[in-house]
Amino acid sequence: MDFFNTKSIEEVYEEIDKRVDNYNIDSEEIMLIDAIGRISAEEVKSREIVPSFTRSTVDGYAVSCKDTFGASSTIPSMLSIVERIDMGEAPKREIKSGEASYIPTGGMLPKGADSVVMIENAEELDDQTIMIYKAVSDGSNILRRGDDISENSILIEKGKAITAYDIGVLASQGIEKIRVFRKLKFTIISTGDEIVDIDDDIKSGQIRDINSYVIASDLINMNHEVVDRLIIKDEYEKLREAVKKGIDNSDMVLISGGSSVGTKDYTSDVINELGKDGVFVHGISIKPGKPTIIGEAKDKFVFGLPGHPASSIIIYNIVVKSSIRKVLGMEEKEKFAYCKLDSNFPSSSGKTTYQMVKVYEKKGELYAKPVFGKSGMISLISKADGYIKIDSDEEGIYEGAVRKVIYI
Repeated sequence: MDFFNTKSIEEVYEEIDKRVDNYNIDSEEIMLIDAIGRISAEEVKSREIVPSFTRSTVDGYAVSCKDTFGASSTIPSMLSIVERIDMGEAPKREIKSGEASYIPTGGMLPKGADSVVMIENAEELDDQTIMIYKAVSDGSNILRRGDDISENSILIEKGKAITAYDIGVLASQGIEKIRVFRKLKFTIISTGDEIVDIDDDIKSGQIRDINSYVIASDLINMNHEVVDRLIIKDEYEKLREAVKKGIDNSDMVLISGGSSVGTKDYTSDVINELGKDGVFVHGISIKPGKPTIIGEAKDKFVFGLPGHPASSIIIYNIVVKSSIRKVLGMEEKEKFAYCKLDSNFPSSSGKTTYQMVKVYEKKGELYAKPVFGKSGMISLISKADGYIKIDSDEEGIYEGAVRKVIYI
C-alpha cells in the first residue's frame, strides 16, 4: 500500500521543488500605502541618494576636527561662532580654521566642517565664542551624503514580504507604487461525517470544525485569500466536485482529514482522478503528521492534511507554508528563538519528530517547555508557541540542551 512508502521531510521538499515552476503567479501594481504584507514581484532600486546632503546627527557645533585635537575639560579649545544654521536651510558660511557653526540635529553640514561637537561637550562664552571640552574625529556625529542609501542600491529584493519599515524606505525615495504578486487563492475543505460547523447543533459523536478556521485565519493574516471553506461528508462524488471546483478557482487546495487508510478516506483517489500527475507524496516519516498526502492537479498543489488538529497545524506550518514561500520566490525565513529545554524531550526512532513547546523567560534566559498530548487534543494548538525539530537519527534531547524553537 502506498501509504506505507513514506518519504522523509527532505524528500518531500525535493518533490515540491520539482513542481514549483509550474506556477506562474501574476503581479499587480498597488499604492505604497496598501503594500504592507504583500510580496514584492520585482527588485526595487534606489532613485535618490539618502541623505542628499551631509547632515548632523546631534545638536551641536560643526567644526574641523583638527581644531578640537587635545581639547579637554581642563584645556579646552576656543573657537569663533560664525553662523547659526537653521533647519531646512543651506549654510551661508564656510568653516575655516578656528571657526564653528551652531547646527541642529538634521541640519546641513557647512563646507569646511568634517564633524560635529555635541552641545553638552561645549560652552558658549558669548554670542561669538565657544569652548570645546572634548575632541572629535573626522566624521563624528554626522551622516555623510549617501551613507544611508547609495546610488542604485537594492532597497527591496524580489519575493520579500513588505514591512512598514520597507514602506518608509520606499517613501524616502518618492516611490508611490510598487509591483507585488497577486494574493494567492485557497480552498479549504474539512472532511468527515463527524465534522460540523461552529454554528451547527452538535450531536453525540460529532466534533466542530477547527482546522479550517485556524488555517484560513493564518492565510488571511499572511495577506492571502480564502475563496471557499467547506465541510464535506465522507461521500466520494461530493468531495470530488468540491476539489475540482477548488482547483479551478484557487491556487492551492487544502483538505483536512481523509488522508489515512480508512475505508472512507477518498482524498488520494480524488487527487489521482483529477490530476495527471496525481499523488506524489502519500505519507511522511515524521511525528505527528505521518498520514499526509500531497498531489498535483492542473499544475496546482492539493494537500491532504491529517484530521487531528495538532498534526494538521504542524503539517500546515512545515509543508504548506514552505510551499507558499517557494511558489512566490520568497526567502525561507522562519521566526525562531534559541531556548534551553527545561526537561527531557523523547522522540520516535527513525522519524523526524516535531514537538510543540511553550516558551517562557526565567532569569533573563528563554526556556522551552514541552506541550505533551495526543495529536487529537484541541488544547495543544493554543498552549504552544512553536515547535522544535528532533532529527530522525536523534534519540531524544536531554534537559538543558539549547535548541531552535520555530514559532507558529
